[in-house]
Amino acid sequence: MKAPSFAYTKPQSLPEVFDLLERHGAGARVLAGGQSLLASLNLRLSAPEILIDIAGLPGMSGLRVEGPLLRIGALATHREIEQSPDVARHLPLLAQAVPHIAHVAIRNVGTFGGSVALADPAAEHPACALALGANFVIAGRRGERRVAAGDFFRGLYQTALEPGELLVAGEFPVLSPGYRSAFAELARRQGDYAIVGLAAHGRVDGGRYGDVRLAFLGAGDRPLLARKAMAALEGKPFGSASIESAQAALGDDLDPPADLTTSREAKLHLARVLTGRALRALAA
Repeated sequence: MKAPSFAYTKPQSLPEVFDLLERHGAGARVLAGGQSLLASLNLRLSAPEILIDIAGLPGMSGLRVEGPLLRIGALATHREIEQSPDVARHLPLLAQAVPHIAHVAIRNVGTFGGSVALADPAAEHPACALALGANFVIAGRRGERRVAAGDFFRGLYQTALEPGELLVAGEFPVLSPGYRSAFAELARRQGDYAIVGLAAHGRVDGGRYGDVRLAFLGAGDRPLLARKAMAALEGKPFGSASIESAQAALGDDLDPPADLTTSREAKLHLARVLTGRALRALAA
């Protein structure tokens, strides 16, 4: 199947992008890496009037440490994140998660901002952002605003982006002393979308769990924090009893939808398995 007809433009600045978004409204789609959008075009799941190609726009690429934050530009590729020494040092959760994204050919082109803005509930970056307490920088005609990851994802492919706005960066707190991260994911084959995955981050000093955040992907219509499981871990010592308590609480936190290959019950079981693996990795 071939893509429907559409116009194409490549603006040279953000003000030009905002002009185009205002002019074309719902008929416009933004093209960054294109690894999801081009597939949806070829399957005729999307039929825009115009594609606005933002590749190469100034100020939207690269990764840099800014005081207590690591800023990731929306146009940074997955491969750049995977190979970044700053990410490995300051955001080990992302460093662990990125190799699970598709394959190297996709990671060479696909972008951080494209993944976040698409808001696929089985994607890795959104869950990591939720676990790490990241903020997203959103730009529009009236300037910039910041939205916490917990408020950004609104539902299946739904975000806090308003018409005429563009995601320009993510800002992640750098790793604090005493904190560790663990990422675990199960897929039918390497590179497939996750059946279920878990981004875990927390304080593990003194032989006890503290401030642990468990963010699941593939377990709902958006990345989800398992709040009752997190509460069950707070202040508890490392060991099987604490892990089992958190696993038991997941039944109240998650109600994963069944899909063509995996039932709700199987996904919940797998979420408990990943919880055990991640919590043991945090304590190792």
